[in-house]
Amino acid sequence: MKKAHTNKQAEELRPEYDLSKLKGGVRGKYYERARAGTNLVLIEPDLANVFPDTESVNRALRLLADTAEATVGHTRRARRTPNKRLKRTA
Repeated sequence: MKKAHTNKQAEELRPEYDLSKLKGGVRGKYYERARAGTNLVLIEPDLANVFPDTESVNRALRLLADTAEATVGHTRRARRTPNKRLKRTA
């Protein structure tokens, strides 16, 4: 014999849960702390095949950052104009 299924909504609480006893809760109390301690980045599946672990991702990003810094640093020095010598006034 099969049990009869009741058509209750999934959001309905059981009678033993008394929400009137839950006081003083603050929404998002630990949100900032959790965000500060987490640096999660999702990569596309095709890149996950190329970079299978944390070390390979970090190595690639450091290489990219070093290359970008070297390129930007080189162009900044080339564009900088030399200081002109000040002339004495009478």
